Amino acid sequence: MIKSVLQSIPSYIMSIYLLPSSVIDDIEKMINAFWWGGRSNNRGIKWMAWERMACPKEFGGMGFRNFKAFNIAMVAKQGWSFMSKPESLVARVFKARYFPHSSFLGAKIGNNPSFAWQSIWNSR
Repeated sequence: MIKSVLQSIPSYIMSIYLLPSSVIDDIEKMINAFWWGGRSNNRGIKWMAWERMACPKEFGGMGFRNFKAFNIAMVAKQGWSFMSKPESLVARVFKARYFPHSSFLGAKIGNNPSFAWQSIWNSR
């Protein structure tokens, strides 16, 4: 249930915006509490550190998603889309607004950038 439901809920937002690390930590704490059966008044016993649980199964973990790495990868995929499909509507809009005279990799952050552009620019 954790892998199929709880880890997929923030996927859409994580594919557009780089979430602050405090939000990612809160999401991981909620999943951790759900896994160990902790509630607001009953914290439960944590038998394994979250970092170890987020490791792949072949390395002794539970295979849970590393949300920080996943978030960076999903937003970087948007930048990759700009480079691999420059004729798409979203790539043309971002190019016209943020890097009209350069490539995506040579783009500057610019003045008054949107949060989506800041996220994509930081993920390159």
